[in-house]
Amino acid sequence: MRAVAIPKRIYKKAKSKLVFDWLDFVKKNAVMCIAFAAAAVTMFFVPVDAQYLDYFDLKTLTCLFTVLAVVCALKNIRFFYTIAEKIVICFRTARMAVLALVYITFIGSMLIANDMALLTFLPLGYFALTATEKQKYMAVTFILQNIAANLGGMLTPFGNPQNLYLYTKYNIPTLEFMSIMAVPFMISVLLITICCVVFIKPEPLTISPVDRKLPKGRTALYLVLFALSIAIVFRGIPYWIGLIVVPSVLFFADRDALKKVDYPLLLTFVFSFVFAGNMARIDMIKNIMSFLMEKSTLLFSVLSCQFISNVPSAILLSQFTDNYRELLIGVNIGGTGTLIASLASLITFREYTKHNPGKTGGYLRLFSIFNFGFLIVLTISSFILISA
Repeated sequence: MRAVAIPKRIYKKAKSKLVFDWLDFVKKNAVMCIAFAAAAVTMFFVPVDAQYLDYFDLKTLTCLFTVLAVVCALKNIRFFYTIAEKIVICFRTARMAVLALVYITFIGSMLIANDMALLTFLPLGYFALTATEKQKYMAVTFILQNIAANLGGMLTPFGNPQNLYLYTKYNIPTLEFMSIMAVPFMISVLLITICCVVFIKPEPLTISPVDRKLPKGRTALYLVLFALSIAIVFRGIPYWIGLIVVPSVLFFADRDALKKVDYPLLLTFVFSFVFAGNMARIDMIKNIMSFLMEKSTLLFSVLSCQFISNVPSAILLSQFTDNYRELLIGVNIGGTGTLIASLASLITFREYTKHNPGKTGGYLRLFSIFNFGFLIVLTISSFILISA
């Protein structure tokens, strides 16, 4: 039987599409790809063996999965969007509306993790500003929402993914965790509020309310699952119970929520565990990292986030220090700064450029000014706090 030749034009088109799809995937999941590449490189120095099984923190992965799955279910019924929309409608000026959007993102990151808060509330920001013809505030609003998501999540163990890991690894008491992050959190609230007041004018605006009703049964069910997930995070319930109950219930109640879980984020943790575990077994790296962490855990963790993001930094650096106080502060405030410092920043950049494809350069300049400004102030204040 003679093989059918594929025309060169069709072959080139298919090849171009494949390359484009791969590039798009890498762009959307940059942090995961970096973590994968880093893990793969270390595997040449530390071959796979039985010790690899000790790298993975199953409780952290389970807590993250259950919270993300339930949040996806609540998002599918527009729970957060509906509540946030009603709040925004209450305000009559651009300044107050943006303040509401930023505070909603800030509070949301404490409850549903920073990346999920942005995926939920950035579209609301876009909706509110376009509906009221205030698109000129789009870039600054997105950037402040991004900063609010990164810094708002620092107060709770489940607000940022790296918090969940460090909270579990070091078995930090909940009240101690919150007391460590309280001052940086309050400084962040103050800075964000000042920025909203200074850069957003109190221009009048109108927005038409939309009558949306939440399904009572599903809302109640998902809120119960959310409470269960939070109880697991706070060590009130064994994590394996959540791993059984949450997927089982959602399989019948909302299978789509399980499909929409941020699996690249989970894989980022998996690859980071491999990378960090291997790095800790390379003697030269271990000695260098231990020396640097002894010099200044806070400064080195902040700098590390700028190059390999805050989640991989938390997992890597935790192998070389017991100073969880400075490490916790460093990997949280280190989420500001470069675009790669936090997955949340990449999400915001993707959302903004999707709506404003020709304004990438201006956005990056404004993003850098705001983020490095926050990073400098928070780093200096944290050094003062630690030294006191």
